[in-house]
Formats: sequence, structure tokens, C-alpha cells
Amino acid sequence: MARPCNQTDAHPGLTGMGRTLAAPGHAGRTERAPGEPVRWRLLRTATSLMGLGLALGGCASFSPDAGLSVAGGYASLELRKDIVKADDQGIAPTAETRVDALLRHPLTADGAVQVALLRNRGLQAAFNDLGVSEAQYVQATLPPSPRLSITQWGLGFNTEIERSVAASVLELVTLPARAEIARQRFGADQYNAADQVLRLAGEARRQYYRTVAANQATAFLEQALAGAESASTLAKQLGETGALNKLEQAREHAFYSELGAQLAKARVQQRAERERLTRLLGLWGRDTEFRLPNGLPPLPGRLVEGRAIEAEAMTKRADVQAARFELQSLVGQFGLNQVSGFVSVFDVGFANRFSQSRTLGSGAEGGAPKVDKASLNGFTADLVIPVYDFGATAVRGARESYLASANRLAERAVNARSEVREAYQRYRGQYDITRHYRTSVLPLRRTIQDQTLLQYSGMLLDVTTLIVDARARILSNIQAIEAQRDFWIAATDLKAATVGGGFSGGNFGGEAAGGTPGTSLAVATPGG
Repeated sequence: MARPCNQTDAHPGLTGMGRTLAAPGHAGRTERAPGEPVRWRLLRTATSLMGLGLALGGCASFSPDAGLSVAGGYASLELRKDIVKADDQGIAPTAETRVDALLRHPLTADGAVQVALLRNRGLQAAFNDLGVSEAQYVQATLPPSPRLSITQWGLGFNTEIERSVAASVLELVTLPARAEIARQRFGADQYNAADQVLRLAGEARRQYYRTVAANQATAFLEQALAGAESASTLAKQLGETGALNKLEQAREHAFYSELGAQLAKARVQQRAERERLTRLLGLWGRDTEFRLPNGLPPLPGRLVEGRAIEAEAMTKRADVQAARFELQSLVGQFGLNQVSGFVSVFDVGFANRFSQSRTLGSGAEGGAPKVDKASLNGFTADLVIPVYDFGATAVRGARESYLASANRLAERAVNARSEVREAYQRYRGQYDITRHYRTSVLPLRRTIQDQTLLQYSGMLLDVTTLIVDARARILSNIQAIEAQRDFWIAATDLKAATVGGGFSGGNFGGEAAGGTPGTSLAVATPGG
């Protein structure tokens, strides 16, 4: 976060009221010197106003990490990853080197998340928005700049000049309150940036699992198609010898054709999932040729405990923390509007009016011209009073904004508790489903296939039963892959629901995912 700085950080040499003015060429000149020119009085007044503002509120300087301390903390502690803000020349060379090293090997889920955090340009834009917020915060902590006004009437010797320097007393007095409001808003933006980091990390991890699952399903269908092609060729040969009638040949050929269509759909889905992952990783050119593993990771040996996850979400969720900072800023704004609602503008300053005129001398031959000069000093004051509503509309608007923010914070807290409970239920449920497929369904399907082939070879079963069992086994394997994919997405959702970043809410198949590759195989009848 932007750190406070002392008065001399922003204005060296201007140390406030009643002290020496260290201006260039006038070092050591005191403010109360006799016969002081008017321009120096104006400068002294402006300096005094700036010194008063610094004494009341102080200033803030830009943080060395561009305000990324909160986002960096979440990335380091919760994700075990690094974030880097790009400069004017692009991504830092160290970040590029790290990305290149990760892309040389098949990407893991953690590697995909790290690449996304370093290369995604949308995240870099969010960091730039945070930089804008920090600049606004630093600007809000500075005192109002004095306004210098000069008006001149006439030219030459007949001249009248009016000069004034003024500043807003109301802004000076309320500077500490406004600086605190700006600090709270900047704090909210810092947690919003952290939420963007967590959101990108979660989406990259989910899409990684979807892409790997699509690759795994496609590879399985290719193997199944190779087996179906062999069976179709054998059926044709048996038909030529008269050992297999035309109906059974047609069923074998239809099964092979159906499986080919399903493989084509799976390949389209595979390419689409990979492109979504490529966009999230921020890759282009030759980097899009990154490699992925052949299958999803196995189930973990130990599950996440579900105790105290709601309390953990309340203390860690980045969006909840951002809402709290937003509420605090509106509390300060509400109090400020109550104080300044009746008088919205109050400016005071020093003014000087100087006149000069020339008159000709009297007498027959004329005399020397006479120059008359006059100077008058005074003060100016500008006051704006909202006589139509006496500040009631500003106070009412601030109050409604505060209540709306309080209700949004309460809603977010309720939703966060519910989301983390839902995420944990899905996490445990998907684990049980995946394990059931791996330990029960797939072994049974394998046994059925082996026994069916054995009986078919002994002429105890016809080809119809063989095709039905083959379809069922393919569908079970595809569903097992999807269940394993859904478990890892559910694990990602549980982490996101606990620390922030949003969760898919059960949309395991992706935003544009269609039906599963093996769905139509389940509804196809053996006879075609």
C-alpha cells in the first residue's frame, strides 16, 4: 500500500507558516521583511496554505511494489505462485525465462497456473487499474492547490492590476478524513486485484483439467475405434465365407461408424478445450505448441478436512475483504457529508489591487508628468450554501450508498458461507463417485467384456450382445474420465470458495461444452 511521507518529501524547502522561504535566488529571506513586494506576499500566502494542508493531513507516496502487496501475498501463501507486473517494455525477462522453462516440459496443473499468472494480459490490465487507483489515493492525500488569479485593466501607465491567491479551507480541514476514505478505497481495490489473481488461477486450473480430460477421452475412443475397425473387417470376411449373416455384419459396421462419429466430436471438443486453455495462459506463436500429460492425475490419498471451512472463508475470502474496505470508505464518506453538507465550498485567500496612472503637469509651458500609484491589500472569501436543500440530498445519498454497501457485504458473507459448503459437498461427492467408477464399475465392465468375448468365440452369444456390451464399456470409461475431471475441478472450486476467485457451481463441463463424447452411444439401439 502507498506509504505516508513527511512534509519535506513532497515540498522540500517549504516548511510551513512563519519560517524561512527557501526559494531559488532568495535563500534566507524572511517572510516579514520590511517593504516586501506584493508578489512575495502572494507566494508566502500560497506556501502557508500548502504548509497548513501538509500539517493537517500529510501526504502519501507510491509504494515500491505498485500496490501488489495484497495480491502477491495471496499468490504466495495460498497458491504458492509468483506474480510480476509488466513494465513499459513488456513482461520482465526473468518471468519470460521461467515461462520458457515451464513450457519445455509437459505442463502440470501448477505449471499452467504459473504461466497464466505471468503471461495473461488481462491480469496485467488489472494490475494497471490498481496503479490508477494508487495514483488517485496519493492525489487524494495531497492538500488542495492554491489558485492564483491575475486581472489587468488598461495598458501602459494607466493600469489597474488585481491579484489574488486562494485555497479551499473546507478541503484543508477535511483533508485527513478524505485521505482516510481514499486509503480505504485503495485497500478495497487491492483486494479486488487479489481476487482477480485468484480468479485467473482457478479458471486456468479448471480449464487445464478439462483439456487433459478431453485428450484422455479422445485417446480412449481412438483405441476403441481401432478395436471396432478390426471387428468390422472380421465381420466382412466372415460374411464372405457365409459364417456371418448380413444383419450381424450390418450391426458391426454400424457400430464402427457410430464410434467414428463420436471420435470426430471428441476431437472437435479436444481442440476447443485446448484453445480455451491457450487463451487463459496468454500464449501465442510457437508457445501454443505446449505439451500436456496423457491423463489426469490420480485421486489424492488424503482429502481436505471440512471443519471450520466457513470461518476460514470469512477471514480469507478476498472479495469479502474488499467489500469490508468499501463499506469503511462509505462510512467515512457518510460522516464527511454530514459535516460538510450545509457548506459545500469555503475558499479564503489574500488579494491585492494595484493601480498606476500618469497626469501631465500644470502651467503655460507644461510640467513633468506625474505618476500616481496606489496599492490596496485585502482578503477574499467564497462561500456556497445549498439554500434549496441545505445539504440534505448529499447526506441522504451518502446514507443510502452506505446502507447498500452494508447489505452487499452481508449478502456476500452469506453467499460465501453457502458456496464453501456447496463446494465441499461437491468435492466429497465427486471423490466418492470417481472412486466408485475406478474400484467397481470399470472392473465389472472389464469382466463382462472378457466373458462376452469368450462366449462369443464359443458361438454361445450373437454379435448383438457383444456390441451392446462394447457400447456400455465405452460409455463407462468415458464417464469415469469425466468423474475424475469433475473431482479435480471440485477441488479447485473448494479452494476458490475458501480464499476467493469464484467457483464454477457445478459447471464442470466448461462454458461451451456440449454433450459428453459417449452419450449417444448409450441411447443407440443394437439394431441401429
